[in-house]
Amino acid sequence: MKKKMLTGFRPTGRLHLGHLHGNIGNMINYQEEYENFFFLVDWHALSTEYQNPKKIKSNLIDCVIDLISLGIDPELTYIYRQSDIPEISELTLYFSMITPISWLERCPTYKEQLKELKAKDLSTLGFLAYPVLMASDILIVNADIIPVGEDQLPHLEITREIARRFNNLYGKFFTEPKEMLSNATRVPGIDGRKMSKSYNNAIFLSDGFDVIKKKVRKMITDPQRIHPTDPGHPDICNVFNFYQLYLKKRINKIEERCRAGEIGCTLCKDELADIIYNYLEKFRSRRKELEGNVDYIYKILEDGKNSVREISTKTISAVRKKMGIS
Repeated sequence: MKKKMLTGFRPTGRLHLGHLHGNIGNMINYQEEYENFFFLVDWHALSTEYQNPKKIKSNLIDCVIDLISLGIDPELTYIYRQSDIPEISELTLYFSMITPISWLERCPTYKEQLKELKAKDLSTLGFLAYPVLMASDILIVNADIIPVGEDQLPHLEITREIARRFNNLYGKFFTEPKEMLSNATRVPGIDGRKMSKSYNNAIFLSDGFDVIKKKVRKMITDPQRIHPTDPGHPDICNVFNFYQLYLKKRINKIEERCRAGEIGCTLCKDELADIIYNYLEKFRSRRKELEGNVDYIYKILEDGKNSVREISTKTISAVRKKMGIS
């Protein structure tokens, strides 16, 4: 039997380059090798968007269209909505009984988002318990491999700890999932921080050329360069990080021309904008086709729900027996 690979996305808006070069890329590249689970985490979205929940549904459909347009194949992957699997919430309840609060409070992502998203009231149980719900997402299907970005590693470690504690208390049942890091473990935004919708620093897959060019021109480059002919330092340049994503085979020459002062930062940025826009040409064409066929998207979600519920009901039945409450 194939091992199970699982990843989830928050339907809080459009997808961006950080998503594509993070776990989506690995899901696409390894679709043939694993049994794949790709779900939209609308409950997770509520943890930060609970004051504006109405947008989540429309965002969710757009997100599915984006995923399929990028190359996620519904014939090879279960695509489903988190809230369509009620067994996830039941498993979250059981896990919450055995998860120490200290595990959640020490999570670096929790601390970082509290700091970065000060405009939102995140002093809620749902936000604190985000990793417990994530553990349920993963363990409800006993996934083996989780494509994640570097920032999600602490959450995944909590999942392993929860699985380990359950197994120790009630008998071995859950798999301890392993991470699959992408080549771009932390795609930078235009301000140098991790690319995120929440930080307003993202280049979205649906951005037009003029928007992409404008955003790329805002990227942080070498502060020591005053004139275009000044020698550059690509190791501290945000633009160079993107060249490493798109032009790996030419990266040595690109680094050399920067260090030699053969190209100015503005020209370098405009060149990168062209590269990004052309890279997304196939995505734009496929997305245009799918936008007019929403019924097809709903059918994919329905098929995914039915398939995953067959698995999740068996998991919950086994968990109840292990805990002695069935």
